[in-house]
Amino acid sequence: MTASPQVNLRGKRALVTGGARGLGASISERLAQAGASVVVADVRSEQAQAHCRSLKEKGYEAESIELDVRDPAAVAAAYLEFDQTEQGVDILVNNAAVDVSKPIEHLSAEEVTRVVTTNLLGPMYLCLESYRRMIRRGGGHIVNILSTASNRTWTEAAAYSAGKSGLRAFTHTLFKEAQRDCPGIGVTGIIAGGMETPFVLDRFPGADTSKLQSPDIVADTVLYALSVPVGSVVPELVVVPRSETSWP
Repeated sequence: MTASPQVNLRGKRALVTGGARGLGASISERLAQAGASVVVADVRSEQAQAHCRSLKEKGYEAESIELDVRDPAAVAAAYLEFDQTEQGVDILVNNAAVDVSKPIEHLSAEEVTRVVTTNLLGPMYLCLESYRRMIRRGGGHIVNILSTASNRTWTEAAAYSAGKSGLRAFTHTLFKEAQRDCPGIGVTGIIAGGMETPFVLDRFPGADTSKLQSPDIVADTVLYALSVPVGSVVPELVVVPRSETSWP
């Protein structure tokens, strides 16, 4: 992609989890550029605040909230606060994710719980809160960031693949229910290949970055999903580096 898709999101509020850095930061900036009021949600409150300051300095509308997606009570409380402002969440992007790259033999129960809760249950908690509100308002769009690990797996990726595979299944089910419940609600899963972000480079500092894609490309893919006119919807998109080894 050489240019971002053209979509007007003025008057829309977009919530991006894990929005403080990496892919989340790219997505939140792209949405802000398109006119959305962006809520940057992250457990890294200082980084989220810094990213919001950067967006505001560029003339965009943004706010940050500290949010641990693993905590359903915290997720519910955040949505109650959104309700009080009389502007709900029109666009939800479930991007927050973690990984522990270890053989199954050496994984601990705590590590498995952290990965699966963050990557699967967290997005489900957010979807539950968003979806019922979107039904009442008659529209909205939910984008779940998936991974090539949701389609196939490799060694040292057991918990991550389990979480992302589960999220893909949940996304497909939500799409079908939205078709039944409310034609104004879009649901899209985006299967993203390796990106040049801290999520990859912090764990694999020696990774060949020439084989990774820019997170901006994936952020543009999110915009594309949001650009489809009412009456159509993109249920799933795949965007991977040309040299991706984990697809198909």
